[in-house]
Amino acid sequence: MADDTTSRLPILVLGDGGWGTALAMVLEESGHDVRVWGHDPAYTQEIETTRRNPRFLSGVRIPDGVRFGSDARALARDVDVVFSVIPTQFVGGVVERIGDALPARALYVSCSKGFERGTLELPSRRLATCLPDAAIAVLSGPSHAEEVSRGLPTTVVVASADSAVARRAQELFTAPYFRIYTSSDPLGVEIGGAAKNVIALAAGISDGLGFGDNARAALICRGCSEITRLGVALGARRETFVGLSGLGDLVATATSLHSRNRAVGTRIGQGESLESILASTQKVAEGVETTRSVHELARRIDVELPITAEVHAMLFERKPARQAVEDLMGREPKAE
Repeated sequence: MADDTTSRLPILVLGDGGWGTALAMVLEESGHDVRVWGHDPAYTQEIETTRRNPRFLSGVRIPDGVRFGSDARALARDVDVVFSVIPTQFVGGVVERIGDALPARALYVSCSKGFERGTLELPSRRLATCLPDAAIAVLSGPSHAEEVSRGLPTTVVVASADSAVARRAQELFTAPYFRIYTSSDPLGVEIGGAAKNVIALAAGISDGLGFGDNARAALICRGCSEITRLGVALGARRETFVGLSGLGDLVATATSLHSRNRAVGTRIGQGESLESILASTQKVAEGVETTRSVHELARRIDVELPITAEVHAMLFERKPARQAVEDLMGREPKAE
């Protein structure tokens, strides 16, 4: 439970998508003064007026206590806690654009999942570069916005190399359905949250091809091994990847009907092109760009990621899905 020092804090959430809105609702229920920034003035005004977010979180009424707007300076007034829930590819650009309005020494909780295109940087690293005086934590885990916004039981992890920073972020939440664990491995937590989206695409492709439960389970299992191999090579702790931000988030994303990445994969498996799928939705499937980044990262550090390589080939090299599966199944036998 939060103590007196964390009750009724002014908190800014950057990003009015589904996850940003759901987190804002949990923080408001935990007793805080929550403001949500979005880049589109007309849309944030629509949300503020109607208390609905039809683009990103349909069917949910947003509490009156959550304020929405596009004036970052006004929303950030007196704030010393900021949740960054901006899609990964836009984190750096947004923070650079509105950075003068943001508190320099606040606690920033990074909730984005992915690697930045080109730089291959994780979202928390981009925040640290733009805001060098900030205290930064990473929040991740199996947490579909559709379920969190309905008050369904959810458990996630918040990580920082500084245990006091992780505990401070943990204590912000007192909603009874939203449980937070802490971790001292932010790198592992963030890598798990990013790379699992690639495996979720693979699971969706398998489902779209009609390959069944056995194939999906194998992809999740071997995908977890692949994520762990990448994370350990980058300096994360192996045990992190069997926790909430690793295996937990992977299972949820690879199996849930709420998962955008699984849905994109399913449509690819059914024969649709990536271009037509992306053109049909405003929601961001982070796994598409993350596949590019993880594939490039694996090549740079010489780590074998066979599932990622085949997903990359299907998405960006027009490799037929069935051929990709045959190539995975036909790899040289080896010990588990």
